[in-house]
Amino acid sequence: MGEKPQPMLKIQGQEPNVCQKISRRQLLEAGGAGLLGLNLPKLLAAEEAGLVRKPRAKSVIFLFLFGGPSQLESFDMKPTAPGDIRGPFQPTPARNPDLKICQHLSRLAAVSDKYAVVKTMSHSYNDHSGAGHYVQTGRRWTVPIGGGFNVTPNDWPSMGSVLKYHEQNNRNQSNSELPSYVVVPNFLGRLQDYKVQLRRPGETAGWLGRNYDPLNTVINKRGKDDNPYFRDCTDEELNFAISGLQPRPEISLDRIKGRSSLLNQFNEQRQMAESARKIGTLDQFRQRALDLVTSDKTRLALDLQQESSQLRDQYGRHLFGQSTLMARRLVEAGVRFVTVHYDAVDGYSWDSHRSSNYLEKHLLPTLDQALSALLNDLDQRGLLDETLVVAMGEMGRTPKANKQWGRGHWSTLFPAVLAGAGIQGGLIYGETDRDAAYATTRPTSPEDLAATIYDALGIDYRGSIVDRQGRPHALVNGGQPLYELFS
Repeated sequence: MGEKPQPMLKIQGQEPNVCQKISRRQLLEAGGAGLLGLNLPKLLAAEEAGLVRKPRAKSVIFLFLFGGPSQLESFDMKPTAPGDIRGPFQPTPARNPDLKICQHLSRLAAVSDKYAVVKTMSHSYNDHSGAGHYVQTGRRWTVPIGGGFNVTPNDWPSMGSVLKYHEQNNRNQSNSELPSYVVVPNFLGRLQDYKVQLRRPGETAGWLGRNYDPLNTVINKRGKDDNPYFRDCTDEELNFAISGLQPRPEISLDRIKGRSSLLNQFNEQRQMAESARKIGTLDQFRQRALDLVTSDKTRLALDLQQESSQLRDQYGRHLFGQSTLMARRLVEAGVRFVTVHYDAVDGYSWDSHRSSNYLEKHLLPTLDQALSALLNDLDQRGLLDETLVVAMGEMGRTPKANKQWGRGHWSTLFPAVLAGAGIQGGLIYGETDRDAAYATTRPTSPEDLAATIYDALGIDYRGSIVDRQGRPHALVNGGQPLYELFS
């Protein structure tokens, strides 16, 4: 037998195997070191030839269903399970006959060839805030279960913040007219009544620094018991003001309601910001927001009235539907990462301890309408191939229900829906037991999800990010991309 062939290229101690494509960064490093003798035209030609893998996803839309949707009432129904487990709803036929999807998700069943369902998401942080941090960052929260609810300076940076960091440190990839990372319609927890103002962890830049925080918009509710996610909203409500640049308090509600369009509301906001800049009352972060709000591109992207009434009806006039449509507008305009929160304004919502009534009347129908409309809309615009869509909660629900069909926290098993950017439509990833309690194949961790999203965006999930003290931190700890999801 001859000698074992040696690898042709070794970069930073890693030897790519025969079938593994070299990252663009590795190829640039090798070229710069004179290993390959490549100049820029040759590098570009290598990209075209497929030697360097281009990012699958130009952008990400992350629909975060906060509170923990039940796997048994959504994408992992068990119609043959015992009566106290299987739930009050029935499956409905889907494009993939193996997908047991809830009857209240009939529109999503009709387009199930456009997305994959990961049935085996799992982790051990059985608490809303910590679990929300985990699935949005790929890192376990440093606060122990029950030890807190709100953001801390030590939180791990969100995936959107890491993308923003990546772009700001690669100026040739930066889009100065629009932010890289936006959160709509509010920061998570803003509309929930509690003894303190809630701001749930997971969506901020944490220790990476405020410069990498998302741009947040602001939508108010009408009163203490109002839930705009459930009901139709007026155009006057849907102004998507930029957080920190809301209209002055002396502007009356009557004056706001009397405006003829969202454009007038935006111009009022811009005039207020310009006035503040002239008298020097803005800090550097609000100044950055000002630069965005005075951009015509930002103004147009945040104006839902640019869309037809028919399309807005397809998404649903409720806050979740219109925020999902806003996410499509933002990625179409050039934003790279948009998180849409479906928050638990009433303190429960997806956190269905009490019963399944809200699931049937409000939650499942609004998710069904908005997500199916988004997938169809992206597809029709030619954007689905370059936009990774993720829809999920932070945990699932207990297999055994109470007498009102309420279920408790269950982070051991819950589903995630992924679509676009080369995801195989109609795919079911992973298997679960007869009670939807445990995975019977390898569980999928938040680290795996983060590695998958980073890899799709062209970010090396094996790389690191540097904190403000110059210390490097591994981006993902042990996760692996779910390559099986992609065509």
